[in-house]
Amino acid sequence: MNRIVEKFARLKSAGKKAFVVYIGAGDPHLEATRQLALAFDQAGVDVLELGVPFSDPLADGLVNQLAAQRGLESGTTPPKLLATIQAIRKESQIPIVLYIYFNLIHKVGLEKFIADCAQAGVDGLLVLDLPPEESDNYEALMKAAGLCHIYLVAPTTPEERMALIVKRGAGFIYYISRIGVTGMQTNVAADLASQIAKIRAHTSLPIAVGFGVSNPAQAKEVATEGDGCVVGSAIVNQIAEHGKSPDLVAKVGAFVKALAEAVKAI
Repeated sequence: MNRIVEKFARLKSAGKKAFVVYIGAGDPHLEATRQLALAFDQAGVDVLELGVPFSDPLADGLVNQLAAQRGLESGTTPPKLLATIQAIRKESQIPIVLYIYFNLIHKVGLEKFIADCAQAGVDGLLVLDLPPEESDNYEALMKAAGLCHIYLVAPTTPEERMALIVKRGAGFIYYISRIGVTGMQTNVAADLASQIAKIRAHTSLPIAVGFGVSNPAQAKEVATEGDGCVVGSAIVNQIAEHGKSPDLVAKVGAFVKALAEAVKAI
C-alpha cells in the first residue's frame, strides 16, 4: 500500500490527526534535507512535503521563494533530490510528497519522471499548476506507479469544481485555507469549519489544511477541524534563520516537535 494512504488510514483508526511538514529541498543543501527528514520522522511528522526548487513559482510567498532560491544556489536538481530521497529511504519510511511545478516534469518527460519518483521512494506528487481537467494521462501513469496525485482546493473554488477536483484526487486533499500565497499568519481563517464541511460532502479522502499555520496553537486549531495540518513557511523560516548553524537540525527539529505534539494532543 502507498505510504500516504497507509499513514492516513492508521491515524484514522487511532483517532489521530496528521501533521504534514513542508520544506524547500536543498535548503541550505541536500545533506541538510536528508538529515531534517530523518529528524522530522523522529519528531512525529506524518507526511513530508519537499518543494522542488523552481525559478518562477506561483503559489509561494516570500519565505518559500527565498528557500527555492537557496535550493537552486545549492545546486539542487530533480535527479539530485531523488538521489537524496533514496538515501532517506535507507533509514526512514516517512511518506514523501514532491511539491512541484509541471515544467520540471515536462522537461524530463511525464512517464520517465513518474517512474523515477516511484523508484526513488516518492509517494505522491502535488503539481501546483496542473489542473485535473488536463491530467488524464498523468493520473493514469501515477496510479499505475502506485503514487498519489494530490490536488488543491481553495476558498474561492466553486462547489461544482470542488466536487470534480476531489473526485479525481488520491492520498489526501490539500485545502488552501487562505486566498493568496503561502506565508505565516496571526490567526486561522474564520470560515475554516464551513469550508471543510463543504469539501467533506464530496469526498471520503482525508483533508489536510495549510497556508498560514505558524505556531502550535494554530496547528491544533486547524487539525481539530481537518484531518491534518500542514505547516510550511514557519519551518522554512527557521531553516533560513539557522541555516549556517551546526545546530540547524537540532533547532529546527525541536521547533517541529512542538508543532507535532500540539497536533497529536487532539
